[in-house]
Amino acid sequence: MTVIETDRLTITLSTREQMEALIDGEPDEEMKTAYGEMLDGCLRCPEQWEWYAVWMIDRKDGVHVGDLCFKGLNPDGSVEIGYGVAEEQQNRGYASEAVAAAAAWALSRPGVKCVEAETEPDNLASRRVLEKCGFLPTGVMGEEGPRFRLNQK
Repeated sequence: MTVIETDRLTITLSTREQMEALIDGEPDEEMKTAYGEMLDGCLRCPEQWEWYAVWMIDRKDGVHVGDLCFKGLNPDGSVEIGYGVAEEQQNRGYASEAVAAAAAWALSRPGVKCVEAETEPDNLASRRVLEKCGFLPTGVMGEEGPRFRLNQK
């Protein structure tokens, strides 16, 4: 089992069974579809499971905080990260802590040159998370909004 540890968080790679349970229990149709697409990527490319699966973000005391994912490893060495924190867990720095740790983990993997993300233009909290983690705007507009990049050092 792949795990990323921070001072306050444990970020764990989901198994197929965990992802199926997440999909079955997800009330939001948009998120249910997104989780289904992630599982499809895992099953299509099992050797790249970590680049498609949901990663669960939990506090060290076991309280679930949110989740994150990568959207596949691209041939150019880029990976895109997506993340979300439960509303009742927001404004505590968990998103920044998780994204920083996951991005550092990704950049330590063979073949990864940069981590990218995009956020809706009016989502100032998400933009702040990316800025805190060292992501810089690329000047490109993605499907969801402006794109940001963190390059390998």
